[in-house]
Amino acid sequence: MVYTKKHPALLIMGVMMLTIALLVDFSLIDGVINYLQIKKHLSEMTYLSYLFGTIALVVGLWNYLGTHKEGHLDYYLSTVAGAMFILFIAMIIRWFVAPFVAVLSKEMGPIMGAKYLHQVLGLNYIVLGILTGIIIVNFFKIPDWAKNGIRLSRLGLKTGVVLLGTLYSLAELQQLGFLSVLMVGVFVLGSVGIVLWMGTRLNIPNSMGGVLSAGMGVCGVSATVASAPVVQAKSVEIAYTIGTILLWGVGCMFLFPVIGHLLDLGYVQFGAWAGTGILNSAQVAGAALAYQPDGIETLKVAEIFNITRVLILPIIVIWLAIWYVKREENAPNVNVAQVALKKFPIFVLGFIVMFALSSTGIFAPANHYKGKYFDNENASLLTAANLSILKVEQTKVVREDYKAALTRLIENKKVMSIDDDNSLRGLVNAKILSEAANKILKSAHKAVRHTANKINKFRQFITWLFAFGLVGLGMQITFASIKQAGGEPLIIGGIVGTLKAVLSLIVVLLFVEDTI
Repeated sequence: MVYTKKHPALLIMGVMMLTIALLVDFSLIDGVINYLQIKKHLSEMTYLSYLFGTIALVVGLWNYLGTHKEGHLDYYLSTVAGAMFILFIAMIIRWFVAPFVAVLSKEMGPIMGAKYLHQVLGLNYIVLGILTGIIIVNFFKIPDWAKNGIRLSRLGLKTGVVLLGTLYSLAELQQLGFLSVLMVGVFVLGSVGIVLWMGTRLNIPNSMGGVLSAGMGVCGVSATVASAPVVQAKSVEIAYTIGTILLWGVGCMFLFPVIGHLLDLGYVQFGAWAGTGILNSAQVAGAALAYQPDGIETLKVAEIFNITRVLILPIIVIWLAIWYVKREENAPNVNVAQVALKKFPIFVLGFIVMFALSSTGIFAPANHYKGKYFDNENASLLTAANLSILKVEQTKVVREDYKAALTRLIENKKVMSIDDDNSLRGLVNAKILSEAANKILKSAHKAVRHTANKINKFRQFITWLFAFGLVGLGMQITFASIKQAGGEPLIIGGIVGTLKAVLSLIVVLLFVEDTI
C-alpha cells in the first residue's frame, strides 16, 4: 500500500510558514505584533517557521512531484503532512488567534472580559487548539493526505511526559511525592472499588465492571487497554469504557480550569487536583496547560500525580485478575505478570529514567534549583516607595519565618536567600498583605530567580510538544465516540468521576499548600 497522497497542501503550508518567518524577520508586521502584544513570541515565530517551513517545503515537493512506491520511506514521509497540519494550526492559534482573543477580552473590560471571559473560561491557545481539533474532525473531516500523520500527536504527548522527567529532582519532590502517593492511592483504590460495587448492584457483566473500574480509577484509556485481557473484556465493552472516559474527561478538561480560576487555586493546588481527578494523561496535560498556558509549574505537579497514578496500574491489574477469576467460574487462566509487564505504558518508564538522571544533576547547570537560578548579586533593589509600602504593612505579619524574611528584605532592599524567597512566596500566597505589597514581593522574587537560558528553551520545546499533541488530541474526539458512552457505564462513570473530582478538590483545599 502507498500511503503518500499527491496533494499540494504540505507544499502550501511550507510556503506559508516561511512567509510568516520572513514577515517577522523583516519587521513587515510590526503593527500586528504590537496590537496583539506578542513580542515575547518573536524568537520562536522566526526560527520555528524557518525550520518547519523548510521541512514542509522540501517534503511537500517530494509528495507532490515525486514518484511513490510502497516501502518504509513512503510510510514514514507520508506522516509529515499530517504532523505539519497539526503544527501549523498550533502555530496560528498560539501566535495570532489566542492573542487576538486576549486583546478582545481586555477591551470588554477588566472584570467581564479580562477576568471572566478570558482567565476564568481559559480561552488560551491550549483550549482553543483542542476546540479547533474537535471542530475540524466533526464538521470538516480530516483530509486524506493528513490522516497518517495525525496519529503522531500521541507521540508528541508521550514524548513531552518523558522529557518532563528532566525537570524534576528528588529534592524537589520530597513533600509532593509523598502527597501524590497518599492522595492517588486513596482515590484510585477507592474509585476502582466503588465502580466494582456499583457494577454488581446494577448487574452489568463482570468484564464490563472490571474494565470500567480500571479506566475510571487509574488512568483512562491506558488502564482500559491494560486491564481488558485480564477480565476478558469484549470489544464493545472496551468501546463503552473509552466512550465514558472520553465524555467525562473532555468535560473535565474544560471545566477544571474554570473552577480553578473561580477558586483562585495556586499552581500546586490545581496540579494536584487535575492529576488526581481527571482520568486520561492527555486530558490532565490539557487542563494543566489551559490553567497555566505561559508556564510549566502546574503541568509538572499534575504530571507527578498522574505518573503516580499510572504506577499503581500493575497493582490494579492484579486485583482485577483475582476479582474476576473469583466471580467467573469459567474464567480462563490469565498470566497476570505477563499482562502487567506487556501493557504497562513504556512512556512512564521513560519518565522514571529521566527523573533518575535528573536527580543526579546531569541536566542542571551549576547552582540550579527547581529549574531556576537564585542570584541576588545583580538583583534590582527596592525603591523608597516600595519600602514605604512594605514597612506600613509589616505589622500585619505574625508568622515568625514570614516576619523575619520580610524584615531582611526591607533592610537589604532585596531577597537575601533561597529560604527567604520561599518564605516570601508563602506570605504572598497567604494573602495577608495588600495587592500592592504582594506585587512588590513578586517583583523581588523575579529579580533573584530567573530561568537558565537552556532550561527556558527546553521548557519551550516541551510546551510545543504538548501544544502539538493536544491539537491532535482534539482531532481524535468525535461526537460518535462520545455517544458510545451510554446506559449503565455512563451512569457509573458519571457518579464515580464526580465523586473523585469533588472529594479530591476538598482534600486539595484543606491540605495542599501552594509551595513545594
